[in-house]
Amino acid sequence: MTSMMAPSHKHGHDEPHVLPVSVYVAVWAALVVLTGITVYVAHFDFGSWNTIIAVLVATTKASLVSLYFMHLRYDNKFNLLILLGSLMLVAIFFYPTLTDLTTRGLIEPIRDLILPNR
Repeated sequence: MTSMMAPSHKHGHDEPHVLPVSVYVAVWAALVVLTGITVYVAHFDFGSWNTIIAVLVATTKASLVSLYFMHLRYDNKFNLLILLGSLMLVAIFFYPTLTDLTTRGLIEPIRDLILPNR
C-alpha cells in the first residue's frame, strides 16, 4: 500500500536541455565564419554555381541554428524528422528553379542555330 502512495519521480522530456556556454559560443563562431564566407563568395563570379553555393552556405547556417539554438539535436527525434521532411519538400520545389538557373546560357547557342537571322 505504501508503494501506491509514493510520489513518482519519473522525469519526461518536459525539462529543458541545458548546454554549456562553450557550445553556444562555438556555434556562434561558426555562424560568424559562415557569414564571412557568404560575403567573400559574393565578390566572385562562379557562373551558374553562385546560387548553389549561396544555398549550401545558407542551409548549413540554418542547420546550426535549428540543431543548437532550437535544441533539435537533443529534442524528440520526431521533431527532427518533421524538419527534415520540410527541408526535403523545399528541396523538391527548389530543384526545377536551380536547374533552370544553371542551364539558362545553354539555350542561346541552340537558338542561334535554329534562327540565324534574328
